[in-house]
Amino acid sequence: MSAPRNLWAGLSLLASVASIAGVAGLAGLTAAGPVSAATASSGVVAITGAKVYTLGRAGTLDDATVVVENGRIRAVGKGIAIPAGARTIDARGKVVTPGLFDSLTQIGLVEVNAVAGTRDGTEQNDHITAAFDVADALNPRSILIPVNRIEGLTGAVVAPTPGKSLLAGRGAVIHLGGGPDLLVRSPVAMFAVLGEDGARRAGGSRAGAMLLLRSALDDALDYAAHKAAWERAERRPYSLSHLDLEALVPVARGELPLVVAVERASDVEAALRLAKERRLKLILSGAEEGWMVADQIAAAKVPVLLNPMQDLPSNFEKLGATLENAARLHRAGVTLAFMTGDSHNARNLRQGAGNAVAYGLPWDEALKAMTVNPARIWHLENRLGSLEPGKEADLVIWDGDPLELTTGAVQVFIHGVEMPMKSRQTELRDRYKNLGGPLPPAYDKP
Repeated sequence: MSAPRNLWAGLSLLASVASIAGVAGLAGLTAAGPVSAATASSGVVAITGAKVYTLGRAGTLDDATVVVENGRIRAVGKGIAIPAGARTIDARGKVVTPGLFDSLTQIGLVEVNAVAGTRDGTEQNDHITAAFDVADALNPRSILIPVNRIEGLTGAVVAPTPGKSLLAGRGAVIHLGGGPDLLVRSPVAMFAVLGEDGARRAGGSRAGAMLLLRSALDDALDYAAHKAAWERAERRPYSLSHLDLEALVPVARGELPLVVAVERASDVEAALRLAKERRLKLILSGAEEGWMVADQIAAAKVPVLLNPMQDLPSNFEKLGATLENAARLHRAGVTLAFMTGDSHNARNLRQGAGNAVAYGLPWDEALKAMTVNPARIWHLENRLGSLEPGKEADLVIWDGDPLELTTGAVQVFIHGVEMPMKSRQTELRDRYKNLGGPLPPAYDKP
């Protein structure tokens, strides 16, 4: 029997209030957020008997053991010795994978979509664009961190969204273990927009957007070469502030990736031409018509961040959208990483991966698009993305195929620490699932 509609409305309201409050407890509920080293399980852990997708040289192993020590993978393999005194987890019949990674989210930036005071992902001040840095606004106590974490998400790129400028600002890589040290890398990339959105911000034309982007890159290089003269007011005025120019210099030099959101095939081609012309380290985001120019993307060795669930032609630049986009790009040789662009439901990342498999993407490639591929794209491959000795122990134990909706995460480890499998949502569920019993103490009248 379904719950009464007013009950679900009440739960939704309570969850929103809890989000806004951001307190450690609300009527007995905990935030289920940061996990301190003092409360985390410590020592050596051996996960035994599982099917392990290492995503490394060892490949996929049946009835294998993973040994975790001091936050890192100590050993992975079949028949390996379990260290004396290790805590053993029997994972027979289960699957172990690296932790999942969402390559574009707003986790820690957006708490309640309908409340402006909890949204920090967009800057509308056109004097602060490229220099805008999400790391300064991240909330490590966001209740959305455990909401996504208990679904197997262990890392993410947090990206800004464009305000009045083509340049949205700089993003960061975070881990979802909680605590004030959630930053893994910052800045990780500059984010910009072209296509219809870029044209609108540039005055109406795609050509105008490209002109503004080229001008900003030129100014950044000129500023870097003549900074002393500029400080003496002996240089021409620039289109951006000095803080924006400072932020753009590593992008213009090809040192920091430029993530460009584009959808239409011709916009993808324009972005590729710009990257070749300026020797930029380009990453494409969205690319719903990317399959039409997949060979060009592959030849340029430009990775693509995409949401495989996007298939609706919601505007003219997405007329070629298809659920086969991921499969077609992969067949052409394009490196893929999956993204959601979400904060509340980044956990749906693996649902999108499963749908990509249903529409032709090989199963192993879908898993790579959430693990080892993002690690390579964001230059974290020496730390994350695969289960290999020496790498950080970010891993998930699943009770079945992780790309199936009926499968759940049983245990999640981040930096070798076992995460609590609870969130504000599970606590609300547990409070209200037995409506026939007495109300919680908070509802008792004095």
